[in-house]
Amino acid sequence: MALKLNVPTLDSPKAAEELKKVLLTSEPDAQIDVNAETKIVTVESEASEETFKQLITASGHKIG
Repeated sequence: MALKLNVPTLDSPKAAEELKKVLLTSEPDAQIDVNAETKIVTVESEASEETFKQLITASGHKIG
């Protein structure tokens, strides 16, 4: 099941691309889509929701 997280601090396509790189560095097997327009991060992974929340906040973003 896909995990969808609202990340209201995603303010540009560049920020979305940087966040995706950070997530893939930690979880290279994950399927990740970061949409700057909708501010939604969609993740398919074996890793826990908490793991991705921690990675997102550690990279300077907030989860809504």
